[in-house]
Amino acid sequence: MARKLRVEYAGAIYHVMNRGDRREPIFKDDTDRQRFVETLGEACAKTGWQVHAYVLMPNHFHLVVETPKPNLVAGMKWLMGTYTNRFNRRHKLFGHLFSGRYKSLIVDGSGAGYLKSACDYVHLNPSRAQLVAAEQALKSFVWSSWPAYLRAPSQRPAWLRVDRLLGEYRIAKDSAAGRQRLGRVLEERRGAEEDEEFKGIRRGWFLGEEAFRKELLGQMSERMGAEHYGEERAETEATKAEGMIAEELKRRKWKATELKTRPKGDPAKVALAARLRAETTMTVGWIAERLGMGSRGYLNHLLYLRRKARDE
Repeated sequence: MARKLRVEYAGAIYHVMNRGDRREPIFKDDTDRQRFVETLGEACAKTGWQVHAYVLMPNHFHLVVETPKPNLVAGMKWLMGTYTNRFNRRHKLFGHLFSGRYKSLIVDGSGAGYLKSACDYVHLNPSRAQLVAAEQALKSFVWSSWPAYLRAPSQRPAWLRVDRLLGEYRIAKDSAAGRQRLGRVLEERRGAEEDEEFKGIRRGWFLGEEAFRKELLGQMSERMGAEHYGEERAETEATKAEGMIAEELKRRKWKATELKTRPKGDPAKVALAARLRAETTMTVGWIAERLGMGSRGYLNHLLYLRRKARDE
């Protein structure tokens, strides 16, 4: 069965989200919400996770979690399975609670502001969903890590890590003054939310610098199998294809521009196109455009002639 590839490594940071089955509520009341938070704390104790942000919405949840050990998959399996069992037992239900596999987005934790974007996105969820009135402070929504950020360290759960977000806000000390400034800045963001900043969180598979993306794709290319799908696979295959092209250019001592200037039916280009078709999932159209080989139909004809010549 096709499935998403989960990239795991020590120190990875993820934005994780999952919804209720058929978008139905995953919390019936505050007792359920408290039970989820307690279960999250147990998951952190078992896995060593450090939570940077969380929010519990009526039919879904968001987490920004750092994994000192490469154990996101095992931890999420335990968290969702255990909470489902507790929810079903309490309400005398059975079956699925969550809608399939959770979505996870890898966050660049280099200090360039991507962790701040992910945490702000999570903490602003209640405001976007109008669960907090315009005249109410964001901290009035208690089922989020945001109120804990604004409390003294002794009043926070041990598994909630605040220092990295404070650092990305350039707040040097976890003091009353620092927390007051933090609260003020996010409140100001409620009225001036930049949708562009959050687009990658809603639709992408990673959030970070281009170098970070390339590093991830390098890791994924070694693990990607035929059973995996999604945007990550497409990008991984494109990276793999570009590597093959660069390798061939170097071997033949060609400049990159020669792919476009050499004849469409150049035997070396046809051989490279055949290799790309055999070893990657890139389309004939992509290969024809990338190698300067004319139309998709013309390249298919060239590949047919090559196969025919080899079979004779």
